[in-house]
Amino acid sequence: MSTKRKDGVPIYTPEEIAKIREACRVAADVLVYIEPYVKPGVTTLELDRLAHDYMVNVHKVTPACLNYHGFPASICTSINEVICHGIPSDKVRLREGDIINIDLTVIKDGYYGDTSKMFVVGQVNARTQELVDATQEALYAAIRVCKPGANLTEIGDAIYKVVNPHSFSIVRSYIGHGIGEEFHGQPEVYHYPNDVSVVMEEGMVFTIEPMINAGDWRDRTLKDGWTSVTRDKKNSAQYEHQLVIIPGGVEVLTIRPEEEQAGRISRIMINE
Repeated sequence: MSTKRKDGVPIYTPEEIAKIREACRVAADVLVYIEPYVKPGVTTLELDRLAHDYMVNVHKVTPACLNYHGFPASICTSINEVICHGIPSDKVRLREGDIINIDLTVIKDGYYGDTSKMFVVGQVNARTQELVDATQEALYAAIRVCKPGANLTEIGDAIYKVVNPHSFSIVRSYIGHGIGEEFHGQPEVYHYPNDVSVVMEEGMVFTIEPMINAGDWRDRTLKDGWTSVTRDKKNSAQYEHQLVIIPGGVEVLTIRPEEEQAGRISRIMINE
């Protein structure tokens, strides 16, 4: 049974981490499954249907987003200037040159697995590709600072060092979070430089999910109450992994095969 520190951060047992790891494996696999369907002409509602069926009928897991505080779909589909929480629709078709973030969470045996990835639809312009690549590298840079005894403030610093030279900005309205037995909990993980001191400890589980804008960092929420977009209508990108702190480093619970094959990160990262 997990214990909670004085600051409210859960520390999970090896047995619980094994269950969290399995939920995360499924979440990562759903992103792998959906990739061939992300192409010009497909509606975001069709992507949602495909992902939902794969989660429910193949993996026998529960889509955590569906009906979460009234969210009407199993995945979030955020295109171009949409920062996060885009609602799938049969009226929205992907077009050549779009970028889309698919964000999803599953519940398996009572534990949560949460991840997201950017998909490039066809060919995009150089600046858009730069945004996508820098966002992914910012996530990886943040993962590389994670280890017992490190401070969560190092995550925001690492992300800033990657994106600032590109003149990109970091969204401040949304953060990473503790996750395991509950969807959103402690610790709060800020993606920009900050002074909120939280020391990492073995057994701590959380997400890092930087949202990076091509222009200004400020956002606004549409009338649907969910969809967050850039105020200046410039593109936004996001990548997300769920992690557990281990001796000497971190385990990337939601890593996908193509990431390990590319050699940019590994499931086990010893960051001493």
